[in-house]
Amino acid sequence: MAEKFLMPKLSPTMEEGQISHWLKAEGDTFEANETIAEVDTDKATMEMTALSGGTLLKILKDAGDTAALGEPIAITGEKGEDIAGLLSEISSNGRGKSPEKAELKEEKREEKTEEVEEKVPTREKPNEVATEGNEELDEELSETKGRSYDYSHPGAKDDAESKIQNPKSKIERMLVSPIAARMASENGIDLRSIKGSGPNGRIIKRDVESALAEVQSPESRVQSQETAPSFGQIPEIQGASAYREENTSKMRQIIAQRLATSIGPIPTFYLTVEIEMDKALEFRQLINASLKEDEKVSVNDIIVKVAAQALTKHPFVNSSYQDNKIRFYEDADIGVAVAIDEGLITPVVRGANKKGITEISREIKEMASRAREKKLQPEEYTSATFSISNLGMFGIKEFTAIINPPEAAILAIGTAKPTAVVENGGFVVRNLMNVTMSCDHRVIDGATGAKFLQTFKQMLENPVLMLM
Repeated sequence: MAEKFLMPKLSPTMEEGQISHWLKAEGDTFEANETIAEVDTDKATMEMTALSGGTLLKILKDAGDTAALGEPIAITGEKGEDIAGLLSEISSNGRGKSPEKAELKEEKREEKTEEVEEKVPTREKPNEVATEGNEELDEELSETKGRSYDYSHPGAKDDAESKIQNPKSKIERMLVSPIAARMASENGIDLRSIKGSGPNGRIIKRDVESALAEVQSPESRVQSQETAPSFGQIPEIQGASAYREENTSKMRQIIAQRLATSIGPIPTFYLTVEIEMDKALEFRQLINASLKEDEKVSVNDIIVKVAAQALTKHPFVNSSYQDNKIRFYEDADIGVAVAIDEGLITPVVRGANKKGITEISREIKEMASRAREKKLQPEEYTSATFSISNLGMFGIKEFTAIINPPEAAILAIGTAKPTAVVENGGFVVRNLMNVTMSCDHRVIDGATGAKFLQTFKQMLENPVLMLM
């Protein structure tokens, strides 16, 4: 029996999903528990599986489309089943693709191109060149979607004025496809100078591309240089730059929502401390001396371990504000910020206070690799008790990070830089690193945050204290 396939909840914080791509096409069969599509949630790309076998009869949400939880994204059932009733129901509810629109689009594809009146596009009326045949524009929408253009071009004003002065002048009529008209308008190409190669002399996309190629050829550039205005002439005034827009990914949308939530209602203050890193760097060299190349630990791995140890000594920093209650966590689950193409994700090292530095290092490397491939499971990047953001590898000396709710604090790690300092009446060079902690004042007071940073600083400046 045909039925609607609804957008499932694939992660604890998911409210809607964006179809990454379908692994099955319309008409394909699938087995129970077989993956039929991949969906972008707030932080990862998740596999969407079928609970029972069947046939994918109709796709309602294409790749790139977003659907709320419980919204129909496809129709499944037995091959050859009549789904007109379901399509009508979905259309009447305002969800999914309208069957009437789909049928109308197919009918339009079969219609012959109607003759359209060619007019010089102006800023006021940019779309008068072609008003029919928008179905062809839909097919090639990927080339122009989301961009805004100034349709005016040199000479447009003069042409328009001449037509006003001579209203009885004959208006040339021609056949031109919508996409060709748009391309000509964007690039200032006079359609009357182009000979159409389509049916009945219709001007199509490749004709405009050929005209553009001629304009951009070396010969045409030489001619344009010969006729270029001399120095002192008033240059042509150019409009604002063209631009394009892209739909944001689910990850970027959630980042925007969460950070807006963080910086607004959370009363945040910042504490900065300078840490001498010489002994920590020596400690790292000592550890790496006995490890293989692909197992070597980083400074950040040591920082994660030190932060976890310090958190166990300062429980208010390892807590969160929960509706007039303070939730204290028994272990330090450290979120480590990892930059990926679409934003930022924080894989969580669970119980970092109970793990060694090499184990922490292996976990971070493995999760960071899967994070860049968007293969992390929700439980691997949610519910951290404390976060660390390190931009030291990019040469950043100092910065402030935004708290990731409901956590009470986040550390912003700068670079360790050789600096001349005064010691025993003389100057010596030490590797100094600035660390800034953003604190939720509902949980952490100034003195509480300062004591935590004091412990953190002491352990990094003398790593043996981690054993105490």
